[in-house]
Amino acid sequence: MLAAQRRALILEETRRTGAVRVADLVTEFGVSDMTVRRDLEALTRQGAVQKVHGGAVAAGAAGFEPGFAAKSELAKGTKAALADAAARLVEPGSVVALSAGTTTYAVASRLLEVPQLTIVTNSLRIADLLRAAESDGRETVPSLLLTGGSPTRSAALVGALAEQTIRTLHVDLLILGVHGVSEQAGLTTPNLAEAQTNRALIASARRTVVVADHTKWDVVGLSSFATLTEVDCFLTDDALPAAARTALAETVGELVVVPTAD
Repeated sequence: MLAAQRRALILEETRRTGAVRVADLVTEFGVSDMTVRRDLEALTRQGAVQKVHGGAVAAGAAGFEPGFAAKSELAKGTKAALADAAARLVEPGSVVALSAGTTTYAVASRLLEVPQLTIVTNSLRIADLLRAAESDGRETVPSLLLTGGSPTRSAALVGALAEQTIRTLHVDLLILGVHGVSEQAGLTTPNLAEAQTNRALIASARRTVVVADHTKWDVVGLSSFATLTEVDCFLTDDALPAAARTALAETVGELVVVPTAD
């Protein structure tokens, strides 16, 4: 198969599903890891896709966002390491807010054994995870408070109802996932309603922790919802470039760089 034919098929798959993984493409086409990465780099230069750690997502305007299933397949090892680090910050008996997203979903899975925990979330996926754990008979499943609202492609509940509910609450710790982070734009999302909900989550929290792998750096979504100075702790992985680490260390309350295997 010619490189042009293979890249056309990769582009078709990316547009159809929202994201592709390098490992899956290696198996599908019977080529090397480096060949697939060169294909993705070529498609990125053409503006057809956007490379992320472990694969690529469909390119588009700042308002584009892949669905939950597509994003959950990317950088699984990195997300697991960040989730482990975030879970270590949670105290038994506390009230923890989790925003919607695949990394915060991974955090939620680590919190199932934390005693006397209350989780506030606008994530349908996290709510399903907690309900399934309760059905399995776990004794230490956190109490759940679901905000209500209208669902987005990322299974986040947003809108006036979600915002009003959140603004009546006081939580000890917010663990927040983001679509993009930059020094100038701060924390961003492609969804205007989700930006409003995230602002409400930050306002409700005594402490805000952001979990974001290095591929989120210099990604700017349609709407900013917080500056970096509003972040008490920023958890990221060790593939984040030195310049980005410096920028974060000078603005957020604390920068934690987590070693990963990805």
